[in-house]
Amino acid sequence: MTPHHTSLALGAALLALAHYSAAAAAACGKAPSGELTAQRIAAVTSSHKGPQLFEGPVWTGDALYFSDFATAAPFPSRIRKLAADDTVSIAIDNSGSNGLAVDGKGQLVVASHKDKALMRYAIDGGKRTAIAAKYAGNVFDSPNDIAIATDGTTYFTDPDYQQAAAPGGQPVTGIYRVGTDGKVTLVDGTRKNPNGITLSLKEDVLYVNAGDNEVRSYPIVGGVPQKPSVLAKIDGGDGMTLDCHGNLYVTEHGAKRVRVFTPQGKVLATIRVDANVTNVAFGGADGKTLFITGAGAVWRIALDVTGRPY
Repeated sequence: MTPHHTSLALGAALLALAHYSAAAAAACGKAPSGELTAQRIAAVTSSHKGPQLFEGPVWTGDALYFSDFATAAPFPSRIRKLAADDTVSIAIDNSGSNGLAVDGKGQLVVASHKDKALMRYAIDGGKRTAIAAKYAGNVFDSPNDIAIATDGTTYFTDPDYQQAAAPGGQPVTGIYRVGTDGKVTLVDGTRKNPNGITLSLKEDVLYVNAGDNEVRSYPIVGGVPQKPSVLAKIDGGDGMTLDCHGNLYVTEHGAKRVRVFTPQGKVLATIRVDANVTNVAFGGADGKTLFITGAGAVWRIALDVTGRPY
């Protein structure tokens, strides 16, 4: 298949995780346990002067794409591509991006602090269109992370970490829902700096962590997230993803680790790295490599389980 068709096929297969039967879940591999260590990928080095963060990893088209941005205003950003042979290139320059996802058509969905909006980019670096540009008449603070349901409903977090990238913002740091009709609603505006976000396999729970050092689960009823409960206490949580059993892989920024939690909040494993971490994604030829982004580095670890590509 061409890379585009490969991307769509892999994306469709991984989105189908939401509809796993019990038999399929048993066949998807064994979740990690205990203490593990991921290895830094030597080919991925800094491309900005001064401190920088790598963020928003997403596996599509047989490669890992990730945001690379400087940590000082106006937070210039580009999207880089890590190919299967460890070749690194710039996929989209001046992207203004933080979190990344891929929609059902294989296009990048981008949390853009430059545009203060949720955007859609052609993966070849071409056309850019806004998915959600404003709420209640105001631009967003600095969109950060993204979760997309199989029907196209999209959720994203909007902390104020890169608010100084452009003028304007919201009165609260919020969690937002973008319906298939394009309508934007505020899910929760009470949490300071919501960050990592993902959906359960059945898409009936929205998981979000924030500056309160909690992963909270929001039951979704009739397509609408409800009042949350605390799933787990964490140490500086950032991005998240799920494996095919529904276990949560949560990055803990300053703790330099990823912890794996069951859907009930029990810790299964800890994956350690040698610098601050930001986000995680499954990828590789068999979907069983966990990629971890962080402070000027990308790590990987081979696991025995498949998971979501962002």
